[in-house]
Amino acid sequence: MDDTMSGIGGLLKDIYEKTGVLVRTAPRGGAEIRFLAEEGGKAVPLYLDGTGEEAERSVRLVEYILGNKSAALPEKEEHLKSILLGEGGGWNAFRFMTRYRIADGACYAVDLLPDKRLGEAAQHVARCLEGTRDMVAVMDDTRLAVVKFISQGEGQSSQDFGLFLYQSLYEELGIKATLGVGCEMKSFSEIASSYHQAATAVRMSAIFESQGEVHSYREYLLVKMLEDIPKSRLEEYMAQFHVTNAAEVLEDGEMAGTAEAFLESSLNLSETARNLYMHRNTLTYRLDKIERLTGLNIRKFSDAVTFRTITILYRLLQA
Repeated sequence: MDDTMSGIGGLLKDIYEKTGVLVRTAPRGGAEIRFLAEEGGKAVPLYLDGTGEEAERSVRLVEYILGNKSAALPEKEEHLKSILLGEGGGWNAFRFMTRYRIADGACYAVDLLPDKRLGEAAQHVARCLEGTRDMVAVMDDTRLAVVKFISQGEGQSSQDFGLFLYQSLYEELGIKATLGVGCEMKSFSEIASSYHQAATAVRMSAIFESQGEVHSYREYLLVKMLEDIPKSRLEEYMAQFHVTNAAEVLEDGEMAGTAEAFLESSLNLSETARNLYMHRNTLTYRLDKIERLTGLNIRKFSDAVTFRTITILYRLLQA
């Protein structure tokens, strides 16, 4: 065997150990793909079993690694982190799935911010995910990211999964957390979009002082749409509502909190009173006061929608 074949043989062994993709330097016959790799200025024929789409993807992965052999492959968590941050696109995600033999499928991301002991929280979440394709990565000093694959026929919603993580952390470690949940993606190659949505949900929940621990991106889709509009245009929209005392209501913690709870309880007086541990008469008094100040009776659906929109515009303009 000449030096060229000896050198590339070592690289192919390293690729197999790190990705599980077996490439040979000699044909074996049967269904296989032949391709060329450059080594020492020479074109070296290589062979990989299979002829389908998956085999073609494996060939592209090997070609990429051989073409960038001076660059070290990242460790699993760092690799996952780079995918969640959108680095390298779908090709980077494919390299990850091939290297760690992870089957593709529908999935979504969770952004998780524990209030303390980030390392312990990461280890606990990892234990919760053992035996599944699901993964966790430390993104920075304050947050974790979780990738959740959706199994066929699985009845657990993304909200339920977020609550499971929250309750497990709190009950086992006494750690409270804020969680954002992104939308479901058809493929792991799109997971960066879901993670961006999850992080956006956490950010929006802080701006709007939303109640609860788990926040879905879908809750803030209207907010995100309005956030992308220039502030000058948002000010125009705000002025067109002609609600002069909105700030007085929205800056009052009791009134704003009462209105938010009422809207989240689907305009149900009894349920809101129970959730706030408040007498029904006190709740009615506050709703009447909001109506006197703003001219909006949020017990009516149309006025409730207007009030919600004004709240979003006001918070965005203050942010």
